[in-house]
Amino acid sequence: MISHDAIWGAIDALAEKYDLSASGLARKAGLDPTSFNKSKRLSPDGRLRWPSTESLSKVLEATGATLDEFMGLLNPGGGPNGMPMGQFPPQQSAIPLLGFAQAGAGGFFDDGGFPAGQGWDVVDFPAAPDRKAGCYALEVQGESMMPLYRDGDVLIVEPGAQVRRGDRVVVKTREGEVMAKVLQRQTSRNIELMSLNPDHPNRSFDLTDIEWVARIIWASQ
Repeated sequence: MISHDAIWGAIDALAEKYDLSASGLARKAGLDPTSFNKSKRLSPDGRLRWPSTESLSKVLEATGATLDEFMGLLNPGGGPNGMPMGQFPPQQSAIPLLGFAQAGAGGFFDDGGFPAGQGWDVVDFPAAPDRKAGCYALEVQGESMMPLYRDGDVLIVEPGAQVRRGDRVVVKTREGEVMAKVLQRQTSRNIELMSLNPDHPNRSFDLTDIEWVARIIWASQ
């Protein structure tokens, strides 16, 4: 599993490779100049903050670096295949995969939003065993989540994980609608969701109308 320190170290290494500071890299990518500051890598209460897949995509586009180049920076000074000497690569673990259209049908999830029933495909996900437990993948279908997620992208979600304002989440309503949104606000009675696609409206629901909410932890783009 990629550690918090490793991914931020790779961002610092990428900035240095292109003769930029962390702030300069963020600015070049069209982000807030403070996005990659060391002070932003932990929340005020000490929780780890991770760069978003959107931020990483913008950084690669702005610098012209490839994904393979960035992955190589996760393991500087490594041995064969870019891995540090004396370490084994993360094991590919199969997790359940389902299309968004199927996810709206009944029988694929339990009451907590965890995989259940038959009809799931599988996809490899490199993660520590304790992290992959309960995780599953949803394949984006259609263009409703553009420009952030395209048709065919795979979203890895973690049901049961704590969600906070600003998190990208997958939500299923009791009527069977499944959507990927940004959590804008949640109270004891309501949940407000911001659409990823500006052509689609934001949504608001009573919590009694929501079957489950799962946090998106990674996207293959």
